[in-house]
Amino acid sequence: MTMNYNIIYDGNCNLCVTWVQLLENLDKGNLFRYIPMQDQQTLQEFGITPQDCELGVILINANAPEQRWQGSAAAEEIGRILPFGSVFVDAYRALPGVKWTGDRIYEQVRDNRYTLFGKRSSTYHSVYCAENNCKF
Repeated sequence: MTMNYNIIYDGNCNLCVTWVQLLENLDKGNLFRYIPMQDQQTLQEFGITPQDCELGVILINANAPEQRWQGSAAAEEIGRILPFGSVFVDAYRALPGVKWTGDRIYEQVRDNRYTLFGKRSSTYHSVYCAENNCKF
C-alpha cells in the first residue's frame, strides 16, 4: 500500500503557500495532498476545528487518519518522509538544543506569520488537493 498524507496548511499565509508550492514541485502529488485550513467543510470530515489549526500545520496519514502530527512535529515528519530527508531530520533532532530552539522559532513564526510574511488576498488551493476539497 502506498503511503499518502494530507497536509493542512494556511492557504492565506504567504510563507505557508510558498512552502506548499516547494513541496508540490518536489513531490508532484506522489505522497502529499493539500488542504487549506480555510476549507472548514473538509476539515470537519477529519474532526479538525479552526482552533486546532491555530497550533500550526497538520499532517495526517491518509491510510490511518488517527495518525497525526502538528506544528514543528509535522514539519519534521514531512521532512523525514521526503526522499533522503530522514538523514537531515535525524541530524537536526540529534544536535543538543537545536530541536528545542527550532520548536520555539516555529511557534514565533506561526504566531506572527502574517506580520512577518504577509497575507494573501485569496486562499491558495493546490493542484494536488485532497479528493474532497478540489476547487478546480
